[in-house]
Amino acid sequence: MKSLVLVDYGRFELRDAPLPPIGPRDVLVRVKACGICGSDVHGMDGSTGRRRPPVIMGHEAAGVIAATGAEVTGWKAGDRVTFDSTVYCGECGWCREGRVNLCDNRRVLGVSCDEYRRDGAFAEYVAVPQHILYRLPDNLRFEQAAMAEPLSVAVHAMRRASLLPGAAALVVGSGMIGLLIVQVLHAAGCERVLAADIDLARLDLARKLGAHHIVDARDTASALAAIMNHTGARGVDSAFEAVGIAPAIALAVKSLRKGGSLVMVGNISPHVDVPLQDVVARELTLCGSCASAGEYPDCLDMIARGAVNVDPLISAIVPLEQGPTWFARLYNKEPGLMKVILTP
Repeated sequence: MKSLVLVDYGRFELRDAPLPPIGPRDVLVRVKACGICGSDVHGMDGSTGRRRPPVIMGHEAAGVIAATGAEVTGWKAGDRVTFDSTVYCGECGWCREGRVNLCDNRRVLGVSCDEYRRDGAFAEYVAVPQHILYRLPDNLRFEQAAMAEPLSVAVHAMRRASLLPGAAALVVGSGMIGLLIVQVLHAAGCERVLAADIDLARLDLARKLGAHHIVDARDTASALAAIMNHTGARGVDSAFEAVGIAPAIALAVKSLRKGGSLVMVGNISPHVDVPLQDVVARELTLCGSCASAGEYPDCLDMIARGAVNVDPLISAIVPLEQGPTWFARLYNKEPGLMKVILTP
């Protein structure tokens, strides 16, 4: 099969690879669309330690079942599907609690690190266990279905905040996940959704996708003053940090009302400074949000009925052969580029 292989840090090759074997409870999926995730872009240079060559990356995908293992039930060749990026065991304590994103035996498609190596979906075919499959609504295009994975991250983050009716929320960072969180909050009926970023073009998109107020975060003091102005000097009830750097986290913390909550989604930096006295003195709640845990059906439904619009976030749909070029453009932070989807 045709596959896009990270053969060395920063270098891809289109290679012929053997079909991935399937176990008795696995299915073989003919990949129709697979998005380039920010974690793939950050990982291609070795900086994250989770994309060690050689590896076939890719975990935001959708396609058609080509073959099924002997013990697979409820699925057949020809079914249109997407699948979780996380391969969880379903048996450990975390899985039994429904927190499959914390599975003790967790594996992620397209990731290679110290603990494991699992090829992903930048290829004509990928093998996945049947228990991570989800059926596509009839009106959903494959490239839209591939967006269910990042959308599931946004929905999971919103649910970590336990927003109350009438809440005001701030999303710091208007990249892919931040813009999806903006839409999810709007769809959930959040009364005031604020979006903050240093990129004015992305802020304009945030406004079009449902943000009630946008905040230029190039100057922290001015940004904080604007947030307080939009909230009657009270601060927001919840903030979502979708970047993963210290200045963004500091702005999110300082924007919260007393007793407010911060959900941390971004993780570019392994270590950041946190305004500790603000957290303690105002009794703030800080929590992490990792991947997703069963939100796929809701996400597919939201896209299918138009509650979340993923089309403006898709910058290009290109053949797998063009993957190296588009990886380079994303890595070099070409202005205006959001999601690039490869079609094997």
